[in-house]
Amino acid sequence: MATLRGCQLLRKFFGVTPLLRLGQRVSSPLVHVPVSVARVRCAATNPGDGGQKVSARLAEMRQILQEAEERALSAGSEPTPKITIDHVTVGFARSGGPGGQNVNKVNTKVDMRFNVKNAYWLSDRIRERILQMEKNRINKDGEIVISSTKTRTQKGNIEDALEKLQAIIDAAAYVPPPPSEEQKKRITKLANAAEQKRLQNKKALSQKKAIRRTKDSWD
Repeated sequence: MATLRGCQLLRKFFGVTPLLRLGQRVSSPLVHVPVSVARVRCAATNPGDGGQKVSARLAEMRQILQEAEERALSAGSEPTPKITIDHVTVGFARSGGPGGQNVNKVNTKVDMRFNVKNAYWLSDRIRERILQMEKNRINKDGEIVISSTKTRTQKGNIEDALEKLQAIIDAAAYVPPPPSEEQKKRITKLANAAEQKRLQNKKALSQKKAIRRTKDSWD
């Protein structure tokens, strides 16, 4: 239970979704950059603890928190990229629905294609985040296709489609703020509680096996 609450806090505050098993990669639903969790099989030492050994679970949590801080600090000076008409390919078609004879005469519908894989004007972090967030909308050529029939003019629909693409870029560029000291203490406390419970369960299981071996020796 304590481990589950710790994971919920990481997901809520830092955009990190940690897996409960050690030695696996951890990624965020909000932040693209993956957190590489060290393959810790035993206790580890931390300079902040005076060289004393800390549990592998606590070392994992501390690493996740540290990398969340580093991402927040590094992304703080990175401006959000702005998409323009030069970054997309635009096609036009006749709109459907109401609108009188205008929809049957003028190609006002906009089909805008944005090739994410070739958008090198975006940073690697933002581009890869978009590929992850919009994977169900990206075609085999690496394009996101945005259609707009919001207005009765081509110009208005182009602006609407660009706004939709900009919203996708803004969401991919967002990085949660760094964790506060209170949040770090709370998560550390939950990680410690989970580790103590794990050790207790391990000890109980070991004692149970020892009793079974003793009974077998009677036979």
